[in-house]
Amino acid sequence: MDYLSYLLIGFKEIISLTNLFWIFIGGLSGSIIGMLPGLGPATGVAVLIPLTYGMNPTTALITMAAIYYGAMFGGSRASIMINTPGDASAIATCFDGYPMTKNGEAGKALAMSAIASFIGGSISILFLIFLTLPVANLALQFGPAEMFALVLFALTATVTLSQGNILKGFISLFIGFMVSTIGIDPQTGLLRFTMGVSDLQNGIDFLVAMIGLYAVGEVFKNYSRIKLKYSVNSSNIGTIWITWDEMKRCIKPIVRSSPLGFIVGVLPGMGASIGSMMSYTLEKQLNKNPEKFGKGAIEGVAAPEAGNNAASSGALIPLLTMGIPGSGTTAVMLGALIMLGVRPGPVLFQQHPEIAWGVIASIIIGNIFCIIINLPLVVPLVKLLNIPQRILLPMILGLAFMGTYLMNYSAFDFVLLSIFGLCGYLMSKLDIPIPPLVLALILGSNTEQSFRRALTISNGNPSIFFEKPISLVLLILTVLSLVYSIAREIKQKKNNVEISA
Repeated sequence: MDYLSYLLIGFKEIISLTNLFWIFIGGLSGSIIGMLPGLGPATGVAVLIPLTYGMNPTTALITMAAIYYGAMFGGSRASIMINTPGDASAIATCFDGYPMTKNGEAGKALAMSAIASFIGGSISILFLIFLTLPVANLALQFGPAEMFALVLFALTATVTLSQGNILKGFISLFIGFMVSTIGIDPQTGLLRFTMGVSDLQNGIDFLVAMIGLYAVGEVFKNYSRIKLKYSVNSSNIGTIWITWDEMKRCIKPIVRSSPLGFIVGVLPGMGASIGSMMSYTLEKQLNKNPEKFGKGAIEGVAAPEAGNNAASSGALIPLLTMGIPGSGTTAVMLGALIMLGVRPGPVLFQQHPEIAWGVIASIIIGNIFCIIINLPLVVPLVKLLNIPQRILLPMILGLAFMGTYLMNYSAFDFVLLSIFGLCGYLMSKLDIPIPPLVLALILGSNTEQSFRRALTISNGNPSIFFEKPISLVLLILTVLSLVYSIAREIKQKKNNVEISA
């Protein structure tokens, strides 16, 4: 009953024409952004941050959340129609979605992706409702030592648990830490690493960095494909619906994939892309006819779509309850909220329960809006894939520069935006992940201050980090994640050597 009363508080907060309008606009914008190759939810939220200027915190947060899960709905469109995922989370949908299109079943694939996304999102909302308060109450027991250990684990896990080169991940992490130290030291009041530039005294606005890394960097990266134009024939889609027999075949895959995707989404560094891939792999192993997968099996569309939508809800738990973003998209959301004067964390559920529970309630409504957008409007939405890159890229660049200027009305931010855009482009060319940099940039100051406060309490004795049970467990998990990732890389190198031999 307590959860029901809290949920009613959330619905009371968001049931207004303004909030419902922005949930719908966020879901529609996210569906479009997720569908367009090369963008994705993190870039979408970063580019559309100007939409939140002047909003109250609740409206701003539910709008960004709607863009996030709307992009999860829309990402499968390009995967199914042109075999090019709109975002990394939709890669697994290509495996059977595009073969279904070649078999003349594009309409069925599009319908199933929307239905699976809706059911997966709905199941994950139940987990979200019942897990947020216990996690928030646990987080209230965290002191400086526990908070340092938690952030350290989150940052380390982001590098070690995600796919990719560990060394490059830590390089990205250290760059983020270095940038976060620029400006006035909060404890001593001394200037650090400003190089005599007065505009850097207050540090680097992480929103400027994020818009540069994601939006401008994405434009630079795709400039070589500016003449590219996807050709989509929407007249060959056919009937956008499925039979009852096909639905029965997909119920078990959806029910299995949703909890898996949610759990993966909660873990730092995992994200919807790994959630969808694990869901697809699990379903292929459990299915009675695994040989159908990769040839147009409708279950191969249902499982990853349910998994990635459930993961997007799971990623909101560490963000809302601890103020720890577990992915690039939630990091952008955290940065925007801090700009609006809201710091997510356990205190948010005590001091502003209407905001925290308003977000959870909005996901229920937003999920309904997204199924309405992505089923009846699928044909006009698919036609947007025909937008040439020479039109799309300048629009993204214009929104990025306009949004950056409106934040601080500073021309110097244009210089920073260009530098971070170039940095994002170079990192993509060198295959260095961007999310660790963004997470370290946002959490760097908090990590440093928690470390220094803990040492102040213990009179400089570092044993305080090992005397606290919660802190000790988190540090052990940090070490285990490092050991696991190193062992994984060694095993992969051995396998590559054996294959080449």
